[in-house]
Amino acid sequence: MSAVNRPIAVAIGNANIIDALGPVEGAEITLWDLDTPSPRTDWDLVVPPYLRGPEVLEALRGVRVGLVQSQSIGYNGVAEHLEPGVPFANAATVHETSTAELAVGLAIASQRAIPEFVRSADAHRWEPLFRSSLADRRVLIVGYGGVSKAIDARLRPFEVGIVRVARTARETPGSDGQPVAVHGIDELPTLLRSADVVILAIPLDDSTHHLIGAAELAAMPDGALLVNVARGPVVDTDALVAELASGRLRAALDVTDPEPLPADHPLFSVPGLLLSPHVGGASSAMVPRMARLVRAQIERILADHPPLNLVIEG
Repeated sequence: MSAVNRPIAVAIGNANIIDALGPVEGAEITLWDLDTPSPRTDWDLVVPPYLRGPEVLEALRGVRVGLVQSQSIGYNGVAEHLEPGVPFANAATVHETSTAELAVGLAIASQRAIPEFVRSADAHRWEPLFRSSLADRRVLIVGYGGVSKAIDARLRPFEVGIVRVARTARETPGSDGQPVAVHGIDELPTLLRSADVVILAIPLDDSTHHLIGAAELAAMPDGALLVNVARGPVVDTDALVAELASGRLRAALDVTDPEPLPADHPLFSVPGLLLSPHVGGASSAMVPRMARLVRAQIERILADHPPLNLVIEG
C-alpha cells in the first residue's frame, strides 16, 4: 500500500496526541519530549511537545530527521534552532478553531465588562454596568489567513461590521466562500481611525514587528479595543502600556512581549486590560485536529508524497 517498505519512526512529544492518534499501520510511534537524548539516531517524523519554544529543537542536533511537524502555527525563531537541512511544517488547520473562539471570547468579555463582574462577585458586590455591545461595532481584522477567516466566521452572527486588512489588497473567498474585499496593509493607518475593535491575527516577521506602534494606537478612537491573538511583538508593548495607563484605549491580549510576563511587568497593573497566557490553541479542540494532521503526515511519508504545511524546506 505504500512506497516505503519499512516501518517509519515517529516521535511525538505529548501522550494525549498519541492516544488520539491510535495505532497507525506502517509507523512505530514513540513518546519523546525532547528533554532527554534521542532514543535513536534517526526519525522520519518528529512532533515536538506543545507549548515549548523553538529552543527545544536543539535536541535534534546530530539526529537525522525527515520532517519536524510543529504543534503551532507560528514559527518565528525556528530557523535559529533547527538543524540546517531539516524540513519543518507548521500546524495550519489545527488551531484556527480554538484561537478564533478565544479571540471572539476576549472581545465579548471586554465589551460586556465580564472581568469587572467577576471581580465584583468575588468581592460580594452587586454592581451593574451599561457597556457597549459587540453588536453594531466596526471590527477590523488584521491578517486574513486561516485564523482570521475563522474569526470572521464566528463574528458574523454578532451583527458587526467587518473590515479586513492583510499584506496585499485583494478580493478573496471569505469565511463563507463568497468573495470579500481585503484592504492592503498600507491602508491600516486610515482604517484604524474608524475601528471600534481591532483584532490582530497576522504572522510575525520583520515586516509586522511593531506593526501596531504609538502612531497606530494614537489613530484608534477613544475607548477602542485592541485584541491580539497573533504574536506579542506585533504590538509595541511600551506604547500600548502608555495608552492603557491613560485610560484612552482597552486591550485583550492572549500574547505579549515578552513571554512569559515578569511578575512586575506593568501590563499586570494597567487598567482596561484582559490578559490570557498565550492559550489560543490550548483547548480540547486542538487534540483531535493535531492527531488528524499527524496521521496525514505519516500517510504521506509512507506514500512518498510531499508533506503538508511545509514552511521551511530544509
